[in-house]
Amino acid sequence: LEDRQVTISRAKFSVTYPANFMLITAMNPCPCGYYNHHKKQCVCPPNTVQKYLNKISGPLLDRIDLHVEVTPVDINELSGKDKTDNSNIIRQRVIKARSIQQERFKGCDHIFTNAQMSRSQLEQFAPLSDKCALLLKNAMERLQLSARAYDRIIKVARTIADLNKDPDILPQHIIEAIQFRSLDRESWAG
Repeated sequence: LEDRQVTISRAKFSVTYPANFMLITAMNPCPCGYYNHHKKQCVCPPNTVQKYLNKISGPLLDRIDLHVEVTPVDINELSGKDKTDNSNIIRQRVIKARSIQQERFKGCDHIFTNAQMSRSQLEQFAPLSDKCALLLKNAMERLQLSARAYDRIIKVARTIADLNKDPDILPQHIIEAIQFRSLDRESWAG
C-alpha cells in the first residue's frame, strides 16, 4: 500500500509490479449489523463487537486514511427534497481540488495528490499553524494515535482545505480530518 508496488516471490525468481491504487473497503459494524443503529437493537453478545473489529489488523487499519461510519438512511430522508449538493456540484469541487494539487506538485516527480506526499513534502506543502499543531498534538495524545495517523490526518486536512479553496490548513480542517479516524478510537466499539 505504501510503496505502491507488489512483489511476487517464487523459488527461483522475484518480480515487482507497480500497484498504485485506491483501496476502498466496507464492513458491517458488528456480526448482526446493527451496532449503533438508530432504530434496531444490536443483538451481539458483550465484547463481540470489539472482537469483530479486531479481525482487521491495527497496522492495516492505520494505513487507511478515512474511517467513516455510515448509518442507515431513513426512508423519509431518501424521498425528501433536502437541499444538498448534487453529484455534479461535488464532482466539480473534486476536480478543482485535484487541479490545485496538480499545480502544487508540478515540480515533484510521481507526486500528484496530497495522499502521496512524503514527510518532508508535508512540511513544505502542508505546514501547520501553531494553533493547528497544538490541536493535532492534543488529539494524538488523547486518542493515542500513531505517527502514521499523524501524517494521514495532515494529508486529509490539506485535502479538505483544497476542497474549500483555502490556501492554508485551518483548525476546522484538522478537526474534520480527525473525525475521519473513528476506528482509531478505542471508545467506538466498547
